[in-house]
Amino acid sequence: MRKLVILFALMLSITAVAQETEKMIVRLAEIEVYPQYLKEYLEFANEVDRLSIEREPGVICLYPMQSAEDSCQIRILEIYASEDAYQQHLKTDHFQKYKQGTLHMVKDLKLPTMKPLDPETMKLIFKKQR
Repeated sequence: MRKLVILFALMLSITAVAQETEKMIVRLAEIEVYPQYLKEYLEFANEVDRLSIEREPGVICLYPMQSAEDSCQIRILEIYASEDAYQQHLKTDHFQKYKQGTLHMVKDLKLPTMKPLDPETMKLIFKKQR
């Protein structure tokens, strides 16, 4: 009986994590910055990413990266707990400062929504860093 209770609890836990992961919004922002604004853009990007992670519980990950081949190519892995968390993020003062401050710096922007191939394992990735 005890093993059955443990198995049931484990199944509920797995189901809860899977449901939570299914609600997540995952994006890989593809940004091309004009070369003359690169340094200034990176300052804006680093600030908004840091403040978003510090202040917004629904922002799970904002991980900015710069191409080794072309420094003007920026990619940001964005993971939000839900669509609501993403919408709230867009309304924050720090995001609005970034968005309005960098409009003239961005040559091209794509925001494709991605679908995790292994949603059950996704949360474990971040637990490894603790």
